[in-house]
Amino acid sequence: MTVKPYKSEEGSKKSQVAGMFNNIAAKYDFLNHFLSLGIDKIWRKRAINLLKSIDKPLILDVATGTGDLAIEANKRLGCKVVGVDISVEMLKVADVKLKKRELTEWISVQEGDSENLPFEDNSFDAVMVAFGVRNFENLNKGLCEMSRVLKPGGKMVVLEFSKPAYFPFKQLYLFYFKFILPLLGGVISKDKAAYTYLPESVLNFPDGLKFDAELVNAGMRPVKRYKQTMGIATIYLSEK
Repeated sequence: MTVKPYKSEEGSKKSQVAGMFNNIAAKYDFLNHFLSLGIDKIWRKRAINLLKSIDKPLILDVATGTGDLAIEANKRLGCKVVGVDISVEMLKVADVKLKKRELTEWISVQEGDSENLPFEDNSFDAVMVAFGVRNFENLNKGLCEMSRVLKPGGKMVVLEFSKPAYFPFKQLYLFYFKFILPLLGGVISKDKAAYTYLPESVLNFPDGLKFDAELVNAGMRPVKRYKQTMGIATIYLSEK
């Protein structure tokens, strides 16, 4: 079943996701850090650290949003990053951050569709995406595109929410995820549907071994899965 942000509205998942992020762009960074208690920053650092073995890589950041992962990659690896996203408003926020930090020579962002990336085959040393793959309209197509633009032997790092498996943390987390998070996110962002969609999209996402299978179908070789904070999120490392 395809989960969309706005169930009562027409339009593809892709167009609805773009509209949703345009709606919440101004509050996105604050809500990201507030609702995760800042833990998301630690997850991003761990994801970037998996690329340390590549010397000054050229990295593609898919679903770059406001650019947090791209900025962290440049800070930790001293590398150049190209970010793409379908939300124009999110990219505007990213642009402001990059100019403020004087990073425009290192990081560029542009509007782009994950399922039709505007780059040639074998262009990047690494491809990364944080909290974006579950928003793809066609997961296989998006992963295949990421694999296509990756050089042979290149690394792909995917950071995505997953489902905790153990009692009682699983039950506590699901209660927060289904009831508290949509309430707080909806009030602050003024778009309740966006933060109702978040837990629904996570619960419908093929995580763990199922996502490894998706990577294989896209031409990647899964290397390792790193569970974060008792399974709230997972970092998937794979190679082309």
